[in-house]
Amino acid sequence: MNQPLAYVHPGAKIAKNVVIEPFTTIHNNVTIGEGTWIGSNVTIMEGARIGKNCNIFPGAVISAMPQDLKYQGEETTVHIGDNTTIRECATINKGTSDRMKTVIGNNCLIMAYCHIAHDCLVDDGCIFSNNSTLAGHVTIGKNVVLAGMVAVHQFVSIGNHAFVTGGSLVRKDVPPYVKAAREPLSYVGINSVGLRRRGFEAHKIREIQNIYRILYQKNYNNSQAASIIEAEMEATPERDEILQFIRDSQRGIMKGYFSSN
Repeated sequence: MNQPLAYVHPGAKIAKNVVIEPFTTIHNNVTIGEGTWIGSNVTIMEGARIGKNCNIFPGAVISAMPQDLKYQGEETTVHIGDNTTIRECATINKGTSDRMKTVIGNNCLIMAYCHIAHDCLVDDGCIFSNNSTLAGHVTIGKNVVLAGMVAVHQFVSIGNHAFVTGGSLVRKDVPPYVKAAREPLSYVGINSVGLRRRGFEAHKIREIQNIYRILYQKNYNNSQAASIIEAEMEATPERDEILQFIRDSQRGIMKGYFSSN
């Protein structure tokens, strides 16, 4: 890591085999795990906790102060898991007193110019395409894919294995396993392609489809649909996960799509 054209604060903890390219700045109270590569012109600020074998591309800014007027300088952090890639000019802000940290999981890909605001929790295996933006306090499940230029409202939750199409405005919670598209954002089916790629068997995909038919195609309200799903569908981890997501939603889940034509 001996790079005379980079600045590394003496208080930073840099593991073995970390590569730091020229003109990068690493502040105090930063931890970087083994095998991570830091490109040129990266800024890693106080409170960053970066895992093993990550790749952080030029222009990225990690653990900058929150863009939140309520932030009073409390000591907070950003946690980035192992094997995660942060592409060019992405920005990830550290937490506030709400959650005290912003978290990006293992094996994630955060593409160029994405922004992840304070207090966001992003689970493992997520892919955020170029220019996607999370406002503060957003919670993202495992293996979620956001296509390009998706904007997610503060306090929104997106469930495991969901897919959100490019240019979408996400104002409501997006349940697990679904595809979300159109304006306003709506249910347009389950993420069957993504589920097959991740090893879900055909009968399991059909089960998830049947659950969402009750929720989105039978003209029940959410409470009625949840009761019917619980009564009529076999208890499985996927069924229970969907029910729990519906019942825990604070902003309300997105609606089904109905054509005006």
